[in-house]
Amino acid sequence: MLRHYFVSSIVLTTLFSIASLFSSCGGGQGNEQSGNEKAVSTKPTEKKTDDQAAKKILFFGTSLTAGYGLDVTEAFPALIQHKIDSLKLPYKVVNAGLSGETSAAGKTRIDWLLKQPFDIIVLELGANDGLRGLPLTETKDNLQQITDKVKKKYPQVRFVLAGMQIPPSMGAEYAQEFKSIFPELARKNNMVLVPFLLQGVGGVPKLNQKDGIHPTVEGQKILAENVWAQLKGLL
Repeated sequence: MLRHYFVSSIVLTTLFSIASLFSSCGGGQGNEQSGNEKAVSTKPTEKKTDDQAAKKILFFGTSLTAGYGLDVTEAFPALIQHKIDSLKLPYKVVNAGLSGETSAAGKTRIDWLLKQPFDIIVLELGANDGLRGLPLTETKDNLQQITDKVKKKYPQVRFVLAGMQIPPSMGAEYAQEFKSIFPELARKNNMVLVPFLLQGVGGVPKLNQKDGIHPTVEGQKILAENVWAQLKGLL
């Protein structure tokens, strides 16, 4: 499984080589309890009638969404649920993060998730495509197809798109083109854009786990703030 490596364009101090990125992918997978294929509700158990009445927010993404290396209750979707609960808003968060997910795999997995209705979808996919050097036209097309599938099944659903970046070591032109995918898709599909999910976290050692890739508990709190800043307006 490919682990994720994200670098903030502002706070970047050290770039890993491509070889070191891929060599970091072995071993230590026992902590990946958050990367389950089944969507996980992060809201405390409530009466069935309350769950049925609540609107649903699907967080569909990678290990960042799943909370790799942490308990699912420490991942940013769960932290956003706490904010929602504190404001007594009628929304239930569903965490459908999966470690190693690519846009192509997500295009298939979304069909299973759409068996239940959602009111808002926070889409966080594409970074693994970039780290693997996949053709960006395919990444963009896959993300568009995911969007189209959702809209066809639930026309009223609202989208929040998590913008991502990859290391310039992948090639400056490639990295810039990758970065531009997200605002372009957001404009085309009337999505709310989180400019860069890892803003303030990427490249900051104390906010990432020992692998230097996945956010710590404190890092996940910043991710939650980055998403909440854009999501709250839809609620």
